[in-house]
Amino acid sequence: MQHFRVKLPVTAGTQPDLGAAIPVFHRWIQKKTLPELLIDVADYRHVPMGPGVMLIGHDAHYSLSETGLLYNRRTAMDGSVRDRVLSAINASMTAAQFLETEAEFKGTLSFAMDVMEISVNDRALAPNNDATWEALQFDVRSALSVIWGPGAFQLERIGEPRELFTVRAVRK
Repeated sequence: MQHFRVKLPVTAGTQPDLGAAIPVFHRWIQKKTLPELLIDVADYRHVPMGPGVMLIGHDAHYSLSETGLLYNRRTAMDGSVRDRVLSAINASMTAAQFLETEAEFKGTLSFAMDVMEISVNDRALAPNNDATWEALQFDVRSALSVIWGPGAFQLERIGEPRELFTVRAVRK
């Protein structure tokens, strides 16, 4: 499995100024803040329920919306499925921590690092059903055990069969 997505929600009561993300993301491209090739910034604030402001990368996209930060892996990665899930989690958490410390967001943006949604952006290879859950459960649990510790979280498969396979993880 490839193309993992991780969404970190904003902390309750947080209302990020999405426009402030535009100069921040441009700065990240110029300064090579993240360890991947970042290409452009796209403003989708005008789209209802849209992705907000996106940081477009060669291997992954990041998007900041009113509801949170979404990391969306686009290209294949080496390693085990567990390693790929762990890489997506780490990338999303790193970007969230960087955003929280940017001057434009200092004190006004925070992410709930004890809750996340992990999805597979491939309905053909990973339909939202019990078989996919059985195939991925061990790897998702193993990756989260590295982040939060073994048994320190609960998992729940969410969404309808027509939606992406998604697991909601909550730290105990």
